Amino acid sequence: MTDLIETQAPDTARLAHVLHRARTGHALLDATVETDALSLDDAYAVQDRLTALRLDEGRCHVGWKLGYTSAVMRRQMGVSVPNHGPLLDDMVRHDGATAAGFLHPRVEPEIGIVLARDLSGPGLLITEVADAVAEVRACLEIVDSIWLDYRFSAEQNTADGSSAAGVVLGPALDVDPLRCHRVPVELTEDDVPLATAVSAAASGHPLHGVAWLAAELAARGRHLQAGELVITGGLTAATPLRAGRVLSARFGGRTTVSVRRPAGEPDAALGAPTAGR
Repeated sequence: MTDLIETQAPDTARLAHVLHRARTGHALLDATVETDALSLDDAYAVQDRLTALRLDEGRCHVGWKLGYTSAVMRRQMGVSVPNHGPLLDDMVRHDGATAAGFLHPRVEPEIGIVLARDLSGPGLLITEVADAVAEVRACLEIVDSIWLDYRFSAEQNTADGSSAAGVVLGPALDVDPLRCHRVPVELTEDDVPLATAVSAAASGHPLHGVAWLAAELAARGRHLQAGELVITGGLTAATPLRAGRVLSARFGGRTTVSVRRPAGEPDAALGAPTAGR
């Protein structure tokens, strides 16, 4: 049976529905139970189907997230290559937001890039990306994996949209896009320092990540569009957003963005077997 599973093409529609039902049912999945052997191309096919299910419910696509662009995040999660996932309109929150209704959220400070015009790869130079930037924003990503204990393969994480669940959009940073790799960042919980980083942690320069994403989308017949937001990858390890606590990030020593979780809100539990598996 194992050999049969490994040689069969994965049922991408089935897995997309499993992920969607679990998230809407506020239940976690055990990655070891999902036995479909996914390639990275399969995983993006699942991601596309999952996104389509969400769009069919009335959501709108507003941008993209990059995952695992920093060495600290790749070490934390045991993932060796970057990936990407969609940002939808209901994921966007603003500074000081309350994050309620998540499964087991974690937070990462990130540099956000808002595009002034379309970009299409591959082979974009960093100066070409910089010319297309409308704003550089201070952001917090709320990652919220469907997988129990954040234990997953790179392919399972990609299928789940790279754990994209929310983004807290902070103020615009007063920085030249070509120099947005020099921004120091400090992450705190209830004003207690947790971690520091420099924005170059994301791909060496956040705009390198945007160029990489443009090339990845071009390979799938797509492109980045004017007005889209791209969050360019976690700069520190992802930190659990605990009930009743506030996580904040200070960018450049001046610009702060924060998010809180309601007191008493429990994390989700492992779900019962999902119908249709």
